[in-house]
Amino acid sequence: MRRMTTPPRTRERGLHRAWIVAGVAFVAILGAAGFRATPGVLITPLQEEFGWSRGTISLAVSVNLMLYGLTAPFAAALMDRFGMRRVVTYALLLVAAGSGFTILMNAPWQLVLCWGVLVGLGTGSMALVLAATLTERWFVRHRGLVTGVLTAGGATGQLVFLPVLAHLAAGHGWRWAAVTVAVAALAVVPLVWFLLRDHPAEVGTTALGADPAAPPPVRSAAPTGAGEAAFRALGVLRSAARTRPFWLLAGGFAICGMSTNGLVGTHFIPAAHDHGMPEPTAAGLLALVGIFDVAGTVVSGWLSDRVDSRILLGAYYGLRGLSLLVLPGLFTATAEPSMLVFIIFYGLDWVATVPPTVALCRQIYGPDGAVVFGWVFASHQVGAAIAAVGAGLTRDHLGTYDLAWYTAAVLCFAAALMSVAIARKASLKA
Repeated sequence: MRRMTTPPRTRERGLHRAWIVAGVAFVAILGAAGFRATPGVLITPLQEEFGWSRGTISLAVSVNLMLYGLTAPFAAALMDRFGMRRVVTYALLLVAAGSGFTILMNAPWQLVLCWGVLVGLGTGSMALVLAATLTERWFVRHRGLVTGVLTAGGATGQLVFLPVLAHLAAGHGWRWAAVTVAVAALAVVPLVWFLLRDHPAEVGTTALGADPAAPPPVRSAAPTGAGEAAFRALGVLRSAARTRPFWLLAGGFAICGMSTNGLVGTHFIPAAHDHGMPEPTAAGLLALVGIFDVAGTVVSGWLSDRVDSRILLGAYYGLRGLSLLVLPGLFTATAEPSMLVFIIFYGLDWVATVPPTVALCRQIYGPDGAVVFGWVFASHQVGAAIAAVGAGLTRDHLGTYDLAWYTAAVLCFAAALMSVAIARKASLKA
């Protein structure tokens, strides 16, 4: 081990470089969420063109969600070894390739390969683990708030992309939507490569709020390869898995994924379409979730700096369960006021769970918190994948999504109880 060699550090004047780095990360996370959410717009067009069942199409979405999460802990370790800039750049190229090749497909396995594997791996490398890694390195002051803002970038990505892609798919065909995602991913690459930096020391400064007189961070002498990064990610998992808080965090976050990305994010549009609502209208409602989630997540980040994160999680999951209980009775052919009330209420809670979960991982597991959060986030996406394919099969066999909504509501109540049972500290030994 050795200390990083750094230029002489000076006190920042004006805008601290941390805000620029956070802004670039916000754009990348925004894009990742929008790219990943696109299959929800494509389910009905693909069903109509190819005759594939919703269960078959949902399999590709399930693989996408699974890899979106399972990639996260390895991405966190790779960011430690090769830097955020390289990892995010290659991830964007993977997304562009996966989305672009989709227009040539004519079989379900090709959909699984493109949208499931390539886009899943790419978006997973830019997911919320990027927010956890960046805030750990660049922020001491406002860490919870910035985590909330970056998390809100996911909701904003949904807000920006879903209505546009829904109108493209409805007016010009789903292939135009796929090409748009590919072009958007490529457009972000120069921004990331030229402006994102891995550590404050690279530009001769310190993290925002850090003591300028503090010694520079200790890092490994040199990155030796992806193998060591994977070994570290697995080692952290092995150690964390011996602690009770990890399983409570992972179990609660798996239910979080089931009740958001996997169920509502994937099946809200086709469920609304089942009741006669046009897809662009349903996509607009889902985008409204993103609008209110921005406010809810930023406030949640602010609260996580001040309130016990376990209490926050318990409240968030409990309220989400109540909202899902009433959702099946709100679907109609038009956007009625009752549905708009649900959208506002549910939107404020969409990913408000992320800042307190990141905070708990950091508080309990210290320097390994970002990698631990990567594994917790992996459980989120495993849950999302199960819900995505499970809800699709439920619709195929029962002709309705009602059972899926009610099951998710009950699980949310269980997640609330798991959250308040989390201990404040755990022993994490190498």
